[in-house]
Order: sequence, then C-alpha cells, then structure tokens
Amino acid sequence: MSARVLLVGSGGREHAVAWKLSQSPQVGEIFVAPGNAGTAALARNLDIRPTDIDGLVRAAKEHRIDFYLATMDDPQPLGLVDRLQAEGVLCYGPSAAAARIEASKAWAKAFMERHGIPTARGRSFSSFEEAAAWVESLPEQRLWVKASGLAAGKGAVGAANREEAIGILRSMLIERAFGDAGSTVVVEEELSGFETSAHAFCDGRTAVLWPFATDYKRALDGAQGLNTGGMGAYAPTKGVDSGLAGVIKERVIDPVLRGMEEEGHPFVGTLFPGLMVRDGDVKVIEYNARSGDPETQVHMLRLESDLYAVARAAAEGRLAEVEVRWAAEPAVCVVLVPGGYPGKYETGHPIEGLDRVDPDVFVFHGGTKLVDGQVVTSGGRALTVAARAATVREAREKVYENVRRIHFKDMHYRTDIALEAAAGG
Repeated sequence: MSARVLLVGSGGREHAVAWKLSQSPQVGEIFVAPGNAGTAALARNLDIRPTDIDGLVRAAKEHRIDFYLATMDDPQPLGLVDRLQAEGVLCYGPSAAAARIEASKAWAKAFMERHGIPTARGRSFSSFEEAAAWVESLPEQRLWVKASGLAAGKGAVGAANREEAIGILRSMLIERAFGDAGSTVVVEEELSGFETSAHAFCDGRTAVLWPFATDYKRALDGAQGLNTGGMGAYAPTKGVDSGLAGVIKERVIDPVLRGMEEEGHPFVGTLFPGLMVRDGDVKVIEYNARSGDPETQVHMLRLESDLYAVARAAAEGRLAEVEVRWAAEPAVCVVLVPGGYPGKYETGHPIEGLDRVDPDVFVFHGGTKLVDGQVVTSGGRALTVAARAATVREAREKVYENVRRIHFKDMHYRTDIALEAAAGG
C-alpha cells in the first residue's frame, strides 16, 4: 500500500523534501501545508497554517494521512506529533517535550549542562535588570543575546560590547522586539572557529549522521548584515573529517539521545545542532529539532537512499537496520531574496527565467505562489538554486550561472556562497 505523507511548511526545505519523497516507490501521495508554487507541481497543497494544529489534525483525518515527516520548527512544540500519533499516524518527528531542545534555548542550555554537552558559557534571564547587571559584571567582550523561543532564525543578535548587549536586552525584554519568543533570553560568550551544521536521523536510541554542511546566515557578502534564515549552503563541509565527525557524534549527538530517553521523552526525528569547531574541539551553538533550510536543499541532492524508507525505519525504532547512502559529489545552493530581507521587503513580483534554468540545476521554491499561472514572490527566501558537480568549484559556477538567468524586482543574493571552499577545488 502506497503511503500518504504529510509535510508542514512552505520553504525551500519542504519543496526539496517533497521532491525527494516523490522518488520513493513506497510513496503514493504527498500533502504539503501550506506549500508553495514549487510543491504544487508534485504534491497537493493544503491551505493550513503550520501553527493551526487542530486544522492539521483534521486534514490528516480527511486525507487519510498515514505518515508525517517533520521538517519545520513550528508544529512540533505545539504538539502536532503527539496529536497525530493519538490518531494512529506514524510520525518521524519529536514530541512536544522533546522539541523543547529547539523551542526553548533556555531549556536546551540547562539540558546541555545536565548532560555534559560542550557549549558556550552563558546564562538565561527573564528580567532585564538581572540580565543587565550580569552583563555589567563581565569583562568587555563580544556577546550573543538570543531570544529563547522560536524567532524564525532571526532571534540571535551579536553585541560587540557590554553597552550593545544591554541595548539588545532592552529591545527583547522590555520593548518585546521578538514578542513572546524573547520573553526569556540567553546571554552567552561568542565562540570562535569555523561553523558547521550537523544533522542526524534519530529513532530515540540510534543516530545516523548526515554529511556536514556549511550555511551562510548573514544577509550580505563577507558575513555582513543581519542574521537571516540562511542565504546559501554547501556540503560536505571542508575541514570535517571522519575523526572529527566521530567526536561530534560522541559528544553532541549521542548524549542528546541518552539524556532525552533518561528524562522520559525519547528524541525521534532529525536532530540538527549548529556547531563551532576550533582546533579539533567542538561546541554547540544551538540545537534544532528538524532539518535546516537551506542545508536540506543540498542534502536532498546528495541523498541516494530512499528518504521515506529511512524516515519510516526511524519512526518505527529500527534505524539500525537501514543503510543511508550519500553521493560523493558535493552540492552548493544559493538563496534568492527580495531586497530588504530580512527586514521590510515587497512581495507579489513576477519571477522570470525559471524556464531558462539548466535541467541538471534545481530550483526549490520557498516564498512563492501561483497567481493566474504566473509564479510570484510571496515571502522572504523566494527561491533556492542548487546543483551537484564533481567539485565545489564546478557546482558553485553552475549555480551562479543559472542564478543570473532568474529575475524578479529587487532580487538579492550573496555572491560568496562556498567561495572559500571552491578555492580548494
């Protein structure tokens, strides 16, 4: 019997996952809520908000969904997996209790302390006065102030000194710049080294690492500008060898599975820690309880195994029985956004040139929709252009050549994605 699979979200990540699932002989029909212009071409879009848990559960019943694959952050902390499992739907994704590792940075920080997971030194606060007093007590240094709750990837703000940090604390805790997501904040030291994204399939006890990816969070070239949800990525990350991968699994992934099981909420789904690596040592920047965007786009291009078969095995607690295979070729992706993102920007502009993209280059839709048969922009990260090739340099050149064929009003993209990795071939 062919599976009827539900995805929730409207980003390039959901389009890439739907694209990969559509290749599985075990998958019959895919539903994406709410989806975008890209998912509409290979799945059935459902006009339901990701935070409308009642609506999603009703849709699962109506469309006889038998498998849910969690990809975005919002639904799990609100209990979607718990609700769907109660209706008999098999789920690859964490319970609300397990999803706290992403939904609350304060909770995650305490969890890491309880289980000896290496991370930046820091403290959590709900009081501006207490937070400001603590910052004043520190030596002058760069700090990060992070909204504890989910803030669409934009809730971490760097401060060059104590004065800046106190200003950011005021904006979050008093002026409510991030609403309820910033009612509690984490203040921590800045880590140095190079950043990489780890991902792992998890079934509650067993974890299987994906290759590592490097993403680019700042809006402008040279890591300048505001933090975004991600402006591009490449995989596999240069500088992460098998030895370091083993250290990361031992110190960063496995302790989460052990700790979650000990505390009564086993972690099932994709665990995605952002990491800082320096001199062979590793520290956790943050944990995510789903796959990354745009990292997922390059990973789906490189995954040779049947994604549905792997996710189903993990959901059934038998991940150790399956082999997960990845292509040797690297992949690169570049995200196209409207000017002004992640601040104020316009939408509704027609996208031209999609028909001129090479057949071996993939365009994953995010903030797009169809209006009278025309694809138009409808959100921040509109498109992700991705490609595989024999080397990072070749993949990068292929992506940028095709990026230049696509146009919409005020289109912006970084020109330095994977530049340093391409220097080595």
